[in-house]
Order: sequence, then C-alpha cells, then structure tokens
Amino acid sequence: MEITVGTIVFSKAGRDKRKMLLAVRVEDNYVYVCDGLLRKVEKPKKKKLIHLQKTNYTAEINPDSLTNSQVRGILAEYKPG
Repeated sequence: MEITVGTIVFSKAGRDKRKMLLAVRVEDNYVYVCDGLLRKVEKPKKKKLIHLQKTNYTAEINPDSLTNSQVRGILAEYKPG
C-alpha cells in the first residue's frame, strides 16, 4: 500500500523523528505533511517517502478546506496498536 492524501504517517528521520503527521499532498517521491501545531496546514513539511512510516489509517479529508484544528482532531483520534 502507498501513502495517499489523508494517511497518518510517522517520521523516521529528521528533527521530527517519531512524530505522528498527516499527509496533505503527495508528489512523486515526496509527501507534504503537517501536524496542526508546529507544522501548520498553510506551510506543510516536504519529506521523502523513505523517511516516513505509513500506518493503516487514512482519513477522508478535503485538502483545500482543511484546518489546523481538523488535523489535530484526526491525529488525536488515531490510536496506534
């Protein structure tokens, strides 16, 4: 399975290592991710696919009208395990 818009991922590298993030845009080998707190929807982080660990949870989102509070809510309701 591949990472799509709305997929919850964990960062495997970088300053945000082990942090839970939401994929808001996918382009070739890069995924733009945000958490709604430090990394806002308005300025998502561009990360390579190899630096992300995919989860099995994908939220139904509309990236054009997504807010930071919605991102925080989606990440809060995900329970790993």
